Amino acid sequence: MLHSHLGLLSLTCFAVLLVLASGSSPNLPIISFDEGYTQLFGDNNLALHGDGQSVHLALDERTGSGFASQDLYLHGFFSASIKLPADYTAGVVVAFYMSNGDMYEKNHDEIDFEFLGNIRGKNWRIQTNIYGNGSTSVGREERYGLWFDPSDDFHQYGILWTDSQIIFYVDNVPIREFKRTEAMGGQFPSKPMSLYATIWDGSDWATNGGKYRVNYKYAPYVAEFSDLVLHGCAVDPIEHQLSCNDVPSHKAIPQGISPRQRTKMEYFRKKHMTYSYCYDRARYKVPPPECVINPGEAEHLRVFDPVTFGDGRHHRPKRHRQSRTSRADASI
Repeated sequence: MLHSHLGLLSLTCFAVLLVLASGSSPNLPIISFDEGYTQLFGDNNLALHGDGQSVHLALDERTGSGFASQDLYLHGFFSASIKLPADYTAGVVVAFYMSNGDMYEKNHDEIDFEFLGNIRGKNWRIQTNIYGNGSTSVGREERYGLWFDPSDDFHQYGILWTDSQIIFYVDNVPIREFKRTEAMGGQFPSKPMSLYATIWDGSDWATNGGKYRVNYKYAPYVAEFSDLVLHGCAVDPIEHQLSCNDVPSHKAIPQGISPRQRTKMEYFRKKHMTYSYCYDRARYKVPPPECVINPGEAEHLRVFDPVTFGDGRHHRPKRHRQSRTSRADASI
């Protein structure tokens, strides 16, 4: 019964996204923290600013911090403007991602942006990753540098998720396109997920495989989030009912990748990508079935050293999920 519900939800959400994706207006609806999010962990290490339009997440000796969307979503566009901590940030991990790991422990889905800190004088790096149906044995990581210092100012990071593709954006430039293929089977994210943002200590792996660790004399490390966008179809976590009442009918969501954007993406990947699982012969003697080998990318990546990855966990405590509707009912 659950699978039939999700199949119907998927088709309905995809139809909504096709309508919304008919244009590329950047005027997406920005919401306040209280409208769409709730604190996940971190006590006073999460602070709201500007009437809830901006959120600061801090990491210190005691704890990291994080927040999560109040609702689950099946497909949509999700983004935030983020300013990362400056100076020495080795071992620090800031994550902006979607997951349903608290509902599906053995077959969860996940779509990740992870920002990996560095030693003084070296910039942050970005890692993207995708899991579908608990396929954690197949890491689909990619890593990149950036064409700017992400600690100098705010930059927008976005995820477009449909039933056929996932696209990661940085300042409206697509940096990765992940298409669903028949050969993947069930390893494409297909169940409702929440949106999360966290900051935590990833000293064991995040910077040079654990060579450089978090130094708390520079704490607190503060990541700033603003321009929060939850632009998709909400799904009640208990009834699995779809609600698109809050999704505007105007043209707002990015429509895949335009020819001009594809040119920018190809340039970005040629210049800034430092790792892709598709070319990692040490991990995969045969590339996973969705990989499309680009000889130029393969040659470019030969000069980069092997990388070390974490355990796939974002150091988030489990929480009792309560939808916006059930919270409203409880307050009556």
